[in-house]
This record gives sequence, C-alpha cells and structure tokens, in this order.
Amino acid sequence: MKTLIIDRFEENYAICEDDDGKFFALEKAEIPENVSEGDVLEIGDDGTIRINETETENRRNRIREKMLRLKNKAGV
Repeated sequence: MKTLIIDRFEENYAICEDDDGKFFALEKAEIPENVSEGDVLEIGDDGTIRINETETENRRNRIREKMLRLKNKAGV
C-alpha cells in the first residue's frame, strides 16, 4: 500500500506527495470525488484509492496545533 497527501489541484490532476517527498499527478477521475487539499490517500495493492479519514484528521490536528504554537510564540 502507498500513502499520498494531496498537495494541490492543477487542471484535471491532483498533485500528491509521498513520504519520500516525491510528487505524483493523479487524474481527478481516478480519485474519490470528495477529496480536498491535505487529504491522505491510500493506494491499495489492487490499485484502489481511498481517503484515510483518520490519518487526514490526525494530520490536520497536528498542523492546527503547530499553527497555534507559532501564533502564541509571535504574541499575535
């Protein structure tokens, strides 16, 4: 299984990054319709692509916490 994070969308493609920092372009038609930037995708050995809701939420929470710490450090 491969894990990718959606970085951005360009035309008919979702630009995704893997754990090694490599980027991949997946056609929008190949991925679930309800995806957004920052979602964690899992590609199964059989080629199926699904959103990993748990990891997506965990990742968003970590980013939110980091942003709050930075904001508090800056005194904003």
